[in-house]
Amino acid sequence: MVEILKYNPGWCLPSSEDLPDSDDRPVDNELQDLVPSLLKMSLALIWSERLDWFFGVDMGIYYHPDAPAVVPDGFLAMGVPRIIDSDLRLSYVLWEEEQVPFLTLEVVSHKRRGEYGWKKQLYGEMEVLYYAIYNPQRKRRPRLEVYRLQDGQYQPQRGEPFWLPEIGLGIGRNIGSHQGINREWLYWFDEQGNRYLIPEELAQQAQRERREAQEQRRLAEERSQRLAARLRELGIDPDTV
Repeated sequence: MVEILKYNPGWCLPSSEDLPDSDDRPVDNELQDLVPSLLKMSLALIWSERLDWFFGVDMGIYYHPDAPAVVPDGFLAMGVPRIIDSDLRLSYVLWEEEQVPFLTLEVVSHKRRGEYGWKKQLYGEMEVLYYAIYNPQRKRRPRLEVYRLQDGQYQPQRGEPFWLPEIGLGIGRNIGSHQGINREWLYWFDEQGNRYLIPEELAQQAQRERREAQEQRRLAEERSQRLAARLRELGIDPDTV
């Protein structure tokens, strides 16, 4: 395990307020923000009643006070407060959180940033249990790879969506629409392989149901009016029936 989690309580360690909360480097493309952000929004819906998790997007993880932060495109930590205070997290500092991220995610762009090299090695040394790499530009090899740490080495997992039994969720690819963009996205799945709906899909579903209910009420009202008109033609007051 990364040595800083075995720190001496007498050490004077910097806090998250003391450390830079940005590396001032923009992401290479939109997908590096949109893909993990969609996973975060979906998880907030799936685990709406849970407060023991945190999903960071393009946020620095400080693993040693003498080293710069590593910044995955997304990461999930379990067993930590979802919200620490009204100012939220500036960064994820291991000696404050005392929990290594459960999963890290890297979205590969045209410019490689160590996703298959030093980052993979570092996440293994940190003992991040799962490491996911999404390479949307691949044509011949799998675009989503998920690795699980076993005996200090990352081993590729099989069977997409990839089931993560420790959290009772799967992660995988599917075609869908997000922010009006129809393409392949990463989603969460249940144990049967069914994709969870994202917030905007649930909102659209609710709108359809409201429209259907309104249409049903309109038809019922028209039918009632036709019946009342027919009764009057027969000399029957519908209000007395």
